[in-house]
Amino acid sequence: MARYSYREEPISEDLKEEICPLTVTQNVIAGRWKIIILWHLSQNEIIRFNELLRMLPGISKGILTRQLRELEEDKLVHREVYKVVPPKVEYSLTDQGKKFMPILEAMQVLGKDLLNSKLS
Repeated sequence: MARYSYREEPISEDLKEEICPLTVTQNVIAGRWKIIILWHLSQNEIIRFNELLRMLPGISKGILTRQLRELEEDKLVHREVYKVVPPKVEYSLTDQGKKFMPILEAMQVLGKDLLNSKLS
């Protein structure tokens, strides 16, 4: 299996057949906070940076910025910058990002089931 970083230059058709789609998906959502960021965006449609920061206790501004930039690079998150003072930046899910919602909903259901089985 060829190694491929999903953020590199476009790949040839031949190489596309050697790349595991599951690995690409895993790489896109890899990161301690990305799944939770996507979940909050799915529940709120549009969120400003500081609102998101408050929703994620324990995350630093730098890590949140990096995770959001990667999600934006991967076309899951849209970043809207308003030219006002103070600066205003809003984040929302793209159509590609919305495709993750059934997966996240299934993960939530599984998490509830696992939690309930531990409590009983």
